[in-house]
Amino acid sequence: MDTFSRTLGGSGIEVSALGFGCWAIGGEWQDLDGQPLGWGRVDDEESVRAVRRALDLGVTFFDTADAYGTGHSERVLARALGKHRDDVVIATKWGNVFDERTKTLTGSDDSPEHARRALTASLTRLGTDRVDLYQLHIADADPERAAELRDTCEEFVREGLVRAYAWSTDDPARARVFAEGAHCAAVQHRCNVLQDAPELLTLCEELGLASINRSPLAMGLLGGGHGTGRRAPAPGDIRSAPPAWLPGFGAGGGADPEWTARVDALRSVLTSGGRTPAQGALAWLWARSPRTVPIPGFRTVAQAEENAGALALGPLSAGELAQAEAILGRT
Repeated sequence: MDTFSRTLGGSGIEVSALGFGCWAIGGEWQDLDGQPLGWGRVDDEESVRAVRRALDLGVTFFDTADAYGTGHSERVLARALGKHRDDVVIATKWGNVFDERTKTLTGSDDSPEHARRALTASLTRLGTDRVDLYQLHIADADPERAAELRDTCEEFVREGLVRAYAWSTDDPARARVFAEGAHCAAVQHRCNVLQDAPELLTLCEELGLASINRSPLAMGLLGGGHGTGRRAPAPGDIRSAPPAWLPGFGAGGGADPEWTARVDALRSVLTSGGRTPAQGALAWLWARSPRTVPIPGFRTVAQAEENAGALALGPLSAGELAQAEAILGRT
């Protein structure tokens, strides 16, 4: 399959223009109140097959975090990659504290000491000697503290434990703090056709950073399933009891009718060229900026095939991008 690629900032690290987000394959985990933080139950064997199918289809970038499934996502990814570790780029994150035994998120730790402990633990779970992109997972961390963590990341680079680093945050001012580091290569932030991020995309262009797009399918709303409002998330899925930071879903997990209406309005442009709605949403991100690397989640081989299939279809045309913006009233 013909694919196209992106480079992570000035790092020289080349990745497929599509990454795979590994939050969902971490399985079920929860906060201290028992609220779900995962995407429900998963079949680890299917997760492994899906990762390997993604590799077959040209995906070379996998994004996870130590907290996803309280370590489980990293372990499953390592097992799936096996001897192909050196053929891919692995991104993971740190900053959250969790109990693997009870699969519970217990807090966060923004200390440099924790960063080193977390990195050591992630390297062990991932079965590797380096992380290609190490990302701060505390979106609202104090900027002065983050500057210390940026310097800690530079130490990790000098030691050969990390190749490049980034901050997962939706705040351009915070992203700029990390970008002052010589080996900062990206910002991970929310961006999709329903939730554009012009300030962060401008920042990435200005500073030469990659834009790694979490929630590229709006947590499934752009994928044609939950977005139709016909299928509610199962218990144990974060969308079944959405926290305040997760828009687009009602209290019972069903899609917000206003969001559903926007998805329906976009359907014709997103499905141009034989694309599925999910492939169209990914194509919008590629058309939106040459620095974007969307990282849709997956739990099955079929989802892996659909997402990876977007690579062969490429970005929307300039005309299709303009049409989508006009439908959303953003022109």
